Amino acid sequence: MSSVLKDKSILLGITGSIAAYKAAEIVRLLKRRGASVYPVMTQAATHFIHPLTLTSLAAQEASLDLFEMKRGRMEHLSLAQLADLVLIAPVTANVMGKIAHGIADDLLTTTVMATKVPIILAPAMDEGMYENAVVQANIRELKSRGMHLIGPEEGELASGEVGKGRMSEPPKIVDYAERILQSRGDFAGKLFMVTAGPTREALDKVRFISSYSSGKMGYALAEEGIDRGARIILISGPSPLIPPPQAEFYSVETALEMRKRVMEKFSAVDGVLMAAAVSDFRPKLVHKSKIKKNACTSLKLDLVQNPDILKELGRIKKDKLLVGFCAETSSLKEKAEEKLKEKNLDLIVANDITLEGAGFGVDTNIVLLMDRDGEVTSLDRRSKREVARKIWDKVKELMPA
Repeated sequence: MSSVLKDKSILLGITGSIAAYKAAEIVRLLKRRGASVYPVMTQAATHFIHPLTLTSLAAQEASLDLFEMKRGRMEHLSLAQLADLVLIAPVTANVMGKIAHGIADDLLTTTVMATKVPIILAPAMDEGMYENAVVQANIRELKSRGMHLIGPEEGELASGEVGKGRMSEPPKIVDYAERILQSRGDFAGKLFMVTAGPTREALDKVRFISSYSSGKMGYALAEEGIDRGARIILISGPSPLIPPPQAEFYSVETALEMRKRVMEKFSAVDGVLMAAAVSDFRPKLVHKSKIKKNACTSLKLDLVQNPDILKELGRIKKDKLLVGFCAETSSLKEKAEEKLKEKNLDLIVANDITLEGAGFGVDTNIVLLMDRDGEVTSLDRRSKREVARKIWDKVKELMPA
């Protein structure tokens, strides 16, 4: 089978990690899929793997010198121009920090600065270093600038300890690179709206009713959609997550605010992925000052129903594609099927929040996808980004040609 990597030029960056020895396998796998590979090494990387090894495998000279002239230009400009993709595997905490803060003091970081193609980073480091607050801030910054990160994974580390920090294995990295190149045009020219996070319904100036939703599923959907060429309107309830910079972002708090913003944008979009956990009810009366516990021994709340935004969209959707979500604690398939029909959806994503690794606040999910034709796909436990990928795959399948 032909690979999307065939005849593509991949700039493979290698930095100073013990995992650098795996770069040889990455070169071999990329070449096997028809790519031309241009190794670019930091000086630190040469302590772990010899440039001649990569030169021999890639059939391209491994580059290290920032001031070398090739193809009539400075090397970093030449490499930046010819690359279809930049893959840095392994990437150390040091090099991630440089890229995040615009430091370009060697051939690799200068080339990254000069390129406009997708950039994939495969981190490798000790768990303590990976969990450092500065490293995590740099990772958030890199993601916010549209860079793709794969891993690190849990496993045995160079220190002999077991923890998170091990570079993803070469086959997984190369598959990911292929997916990034292949999917960039899936939804080119399409505009989707994604809702995310919880809503909050005030009781008084201090307290509110809400859910445990973190927004992670909705934000993963927005990021995946952008990576696949879609323009994304992201409407989010309160969440600590950083929205993708490429998204048209709107922050809301209550269900009524979310409904207002969704309805404002609905006519312009090709589809909606309604991942937000919208409050079903709100207090009928919102106290203007803090309710004091010494003023009463019990408190009775009078609640009124919020509008069902998804059901309302289902009535007016016409040819727009509509994806709903439901979190249940029992009879998952039956309740998903009922909501799919009741709300006139094209696809529903259902999860049983009683299962470990599924539901609110965690990085993974276990879901069931049911489409308008009754086809059911069960996804076992996987990251929310991987679940998002499968949802967008299904959206692509359901979209009109």
